Amino acid sequence: MASVPSTYAEVETFITMLQAACEDPSMNGTLQELLSQPDQSRRAIVHKLIEHMRANRAPKDFVDAFVCLLDDDVAEKAYQVIYMCSRRGI
Repeated sequence: MASVPSTYAEVETFITMLQAACEDPSMNGTLQELLSQPDQSRRAIVHKLIEHMRANRAPKDFVDAFVCLLDDDVAEKAYQVIYMCSRRGI
């Protein structure tokens, strides 16, 4: 039986998504655009994305990565991480 992550930092696909954003300028820009939205707007966008992914039977771990971005503190930290790696010259 797979263990359930107890923190967002343990959601492997979330960490992988942030790493990919540091390696891919296009993905970095897209995530920066999403994460720079006001909290309420970002949450609404992410909810729609999650609904769309679930309706299209996206892999659960991929959906889980976006669920992490519903948390305001996590989204802020993720923005800081991808913003800093973009400044280092991806």
